Amino acid sequence: MPESGILRMEVNRVETTKRPLVILTGPTAVGKTALSIALAKAIGGEIISADSMQVYRRMDIGSAKITREEMDGVPHHLIDVLEPEQEFNVVVFQKLAKQAAEEIYSRGHIPIVAGGTGFYIQALVYDIDFTENDEDTALRQSLEEQACREGPEALFERLRAVDPESCESIHAHNIKRVIRAIEFYEKTGKKISDHNREQRQNTSPYNFAYFVLNDNRERIYERINERVDQMMAQGLEEEVRALWESGCRRDMVSMQGLGYKEMLAYLEGEISREEAVYLIKRDTRHFAKRQLTWFRREKEVIWIEKNVFDYDSQKILDFMQDFLREKGIIL
Repeated sequence: MPESGILRMEVNRVETTKRPLVILTGPTAVGKTALSIALAKAIGGEIISADSMQVYRRMDIGSAKITREEMDGVPHHLIDVLEPEQEFNVVVFQKLAKQAAEEIYSRGHIPIVAGGTGFYIQALVYDIDFTENDEDTALRQSLEEQACREGPEALFERLRAVDPESCESIHAHNIKRVIRAIEFYEKTGKKISDHNREQRQNTSPYNFAYFVLNDNRERIYERINERVDQMMAQGLEEEVRALWESGCRRDMVSMQGLGYKEMLAYLEGEISREEAVYLIKRDTRHFAKRQLTWFRREKEVIWIEKNVFDYDSQKILDFMQDFLREKGIIL
C-alpha cells in the first residue's frame, strides 16, 4: 500500500475517536435553513442555531426565525431561549452550545451547527478560551461613555488605529464587540485578531465537517432585498414597535441586530420608514460580504457553490453525505 494511503488511514482512525460535529454556514439568505433540515433528517441530526438573534423570544420576523412548520420535526436548540433584555455573546453561546451538544450526543444523534455567525462557530469548533479578567471594569465604562459621547464611529476608528484587521469582521455599530477588542488590546498589548488567529490553530476536540454554502453575489443580494421586503410585509415594524413599547432600546445587545436598530431609529423619529428599509437592505448586504470574508479565513472549510451543483438540493445533500462518510462522521 502506498505511504499516502497508510497516512490517510491513520488520520481517519484518529479522527473517528473524536465525537462528530457538522457545521453548515454561509452568508445570510443563501438557503441554509432548508438544507440543514434535509441534512438532519438524512444523518440523524439535531440542529444547534449559531444565530445571534434567533436566540431571542419575541424577535421572529427581523431574525428570519425558523418556524415550527419549517423545522419539520427536527429538534432545534438555542432558539427562543432568552428575553430581549438579556445579553447574548460568544461566551454565552459557547456554553449553551456545548450543553446542547452533550444532550444531542446522549440521544445518539449528531449535532449540526447551522447559522451565519462565524465567530460563534469558531468558538465552538476550536474550543476557544475566552477567559479574561472582568474585575477591572473602569476601561470598559470609559469606552462605553466615549461611545455615548462621540458615537460608535469614533470608537470604531480607535479600534482601527490599533487593530485594522478586526475592523474587517466587526461592524462599526456592534459596540460590544468593538469595546471588547479595544479592551483586549489595552489590557494585553495584543491584538484580538492575533489572539483569535492563534486560537484557530487549536486542535478541535471534534471530528468535524465545516460546510459553507455559497451563491453568486448578485443572487444573494437579490434574495436579501426580497427577504427585507417580505419582513416588512409580515409586520417587522409592528414587531419592533411592540419591543420598543415594552422598554427595549438600541443600547441592548438584542436591538443591535439588523432590522431592529434601523426600525428603532425610524420609530424614534430619526429617519423615515423608507430610509430604514433602505438601510436594512444595504447593511444586510454589507453583512453578507463580511461573513464571506470571515469564512474564507477559516481553515478546513468545504465550500459548496450552489451553481456548481446546478442548484439541485439533492446533489448538494448527496455530496455532503459522501464527505461525511469519508470523514467517518456517518456510516
